[in-house]
Amino acid sequence: MKNLQFYVAIIILGIIILGSIFAPYLATHNPFEPNMAERLQSVSSIHYFGTDAIGRDMYSRILYGGRVSILLSLTAGVLSLSLGLFVGIICGFYGKKIDLICTAICNIFQGIPSVCFMIALVGILDPNIETLLFALILTSWAGFSRIVRAEVLQIKQEPFVEGLYCIGCSNFRLIIRHILPNLFNKLLVLFTIRIGKGILSIAGLSFLGLGVQPPMPDWSVMINDAMLYYRSAPHLIVIPGLCIFSLIYAINVVGDWLRDRLDVKFNEVRKC
Repeated sequence: MKNLQFYVAIIILGIIILGSIFAPYLATHNPFEPNMAERLQSVSSIHYFGTDAIGRDMYSRILYGGRVSILLSLTAGVLSLSLGLFVGIICGFYGKKIDLICTAICNIFQGIPSVCFMIALVGILDPNIETLLFALILTSWAGFSRIVRAEVLQIKQEPFVEGLYCIGCSNFRLIIRHILPNLFNKLLVLFTIRIGKGILSIAGLSFLGLGVQPPMPDWSVMINDAMLYYRSAPHLIVIPGLCIFSLIYAINVVGDWLRDRLDVKFNEVRKC
């Protein structure tokens, strides 16, 4: 059953990613061009997903809308993972005062509700893509850092580390050649799950008007724009809502599948 869900999730991800990449070639209309003569049209052979309140083609906007969420979440995930990886390795490997200071900072960031913090930060600063990206990184890096620190502390106790020190292995070589490869499986699973959370955070902030700003196509912005027409044109809410749900579902299924295959500790606990 899980394998079937995984294959379905891969197909959904493939359709969304390929549709976003090749949006200029697949779009049938200009996603930014309004046409008041064709506003609020239902699904038809000309407009596959209908039109919005100012006559823009929903199918074309759906194709372009996936770009923003995917690129933003990937960028935020990579940057927060890089920052958390750097801080976690420094804390776990060198310890002492550096570990105390960084751990205290991580505790502060993890003690603040992430959604409230992002709303406050984006509300104080200008609501744009740069601010949204900054908010996503600030609320994500501490989680990566704590997990990396715990893994590094455990790896340092392994006998092979002492053996490498005995043959004159430097700290830099030990981190790059031996510690980082042992963190890869765990970080891959965490990164995949974090992408899904990032997309959900972007969707929530954009729906509140604090994320992606019009007229840039975005699924959450489309839902927000269509709230006044949920009775006369429910497809304006249903279609982008299904896109967000499908993307997050597919990413979470892939993350669970990777955890089952790569996380040895999780498999050992599950078998007990």
